[in-house]
Amino acid sequence: MHVLFKRWAMMAAAVLGFVAVSIQPSSALVEINVAGGNIEPLPIALPNFGGDDAKLSADIVSVITADLKRSGLFRPLDPQSFIQKDMDVNTQPRFGDWRVITAQVLATGSVFRQSDGRLRAEFRLWDVFAGEQMLGQQYFTTPENWRRLAHIIADAIYQRLTGEKGYFDTRVVFVSESGPKDKRVKRLAIMDQDGANVRFLTRGDDLVLTPRFSPSSQEVTYMSYASGNPQVYLLNIETGQREVVGNFPGMTFAPRFSPDGQQVIMSLQESGNANIFSMDLRSRRTTRLTSSAAIDTSPCYSPDARQIVFESDRGGSQQIYVMNGDGSNPHRISFGPGSYSTPVWSPRGDLIAFTKQHEGRFMIGVMKPDGSQERILTEGFHNEGPTWAPNGRVIMFFRDTPGANGGPQLWTVDLTGYNERRVETQGFASDPAWSPLLE
Repeated sequence: MHVLFKRWAMMAAAVLGFVAVSIQPSSALVEINVAGGNIEPLPIALPNFGGDDAKLSADIVSVITADLKRSGLFRPLDPQSFIQKDMDVNTQPRFGDWRVITAQVLATGSVFRQSDGRLRAEFRLWDVFAGEQMLGQQYFTTPENWRRLAHIIADAIYQRLTGEKGYFDTRVVFVSESGPKDKRVKRLAIMDQDGANVRFLTRGDDLVLTPRFSPSSQEVTYMSYASGNPQVYLLNIETGQREVVGNFPGMTFAPRFSPDGQQVIMSLQESGNANIFSMDLRSRRTTRLTSSAAIDTSPCYSPDARQIVFESDRGGSQQIYVMNGDGSNPHRISFGPGSYSTPVWSPRGDLIAFTKQHEGRFMIGVMKPDGSQERILTEGFHNEGPTWAPNGRVIMFFRDTPGANGGPQLWTVDLTGYNERRVETQGFASDPAWSPLLE
């Protein structure tokens, strides 16, 4: 498939703490071939931005460069190869100098501090071979938001050059693990998608598992053993306010929000088996969706909430099933060798990610919602817990490392399976959940 770069500049959008202004449209055209999965990254030149704070400008470009490189779609060129130096964002580049070093796209910019203390950042994206501007944006924000500014610019470049939304201005909630393997302290934590700005949300007094974002990115649902038995909690990320989701007699597991954020779907264990329930967060009314003598767990809504994917051992082994949103018509969709678990519906609605175990191997894969076209993206020692980037093109998961000093680490892999990268964290990390794009 070819992704054609669109012929118009991205319209400015208001984001939290930012004012964005569109500068100039363009009719440039560039093409990336993403057929067959083996993508040839697009050569892009990212010289340091101008401005009155050279370190800040360099830091912003460094974050933009890292974002684009991790996507696997871009190959940032070595700054040592740049012929034209001291770029002025308001001056047309000498395109011949950039063609010589094989740059197909060039990004220039500047960052200045305003008299009111805010930052004014401007950048332009150029089609080197056509010799035309593809995109221009100007942003105003506070200095402490400089990393978000970089992610937003990277998203704008990604969207302009792929026609799809980026995923860099996002956060990940996860379980941070520390201490010896037999006495792990597990704390709920949140960070930027690239591992920066880690903040702990719980103190580590109680075991926490399976955090999941709400569609608003302001609330997280997760499981905790705070009361001795596993219960599902709601946590407001900004205020720290926490509450129990329902007062159930048994143990509750695997919570996840509905697409509109008004319901939580989860598994409730009773008398040795587990069934799936949904709870309306406004009325606190619960609805039972499955009724079997098996273990039904890990439910996840489709983006339109019309269907639910879940795992069940009702057929004798862990497999993936899909049912309607009201619990009707449950049917199995996984039929390959081995067992399947932790299914997660793509935000695009086109795929379901899963964990698969077969002959001692742990794999992360995807399949169509009808179970067809199963593909394994990566395998390793105890891979588990896939979560989707909001554009449905990248999956984050955790991989355990063997040995007495081993532990889980976060990784990403794109849908080609070729671009696999570790997400650096302090200490061990597991159970990641990707937020929607921030607002």
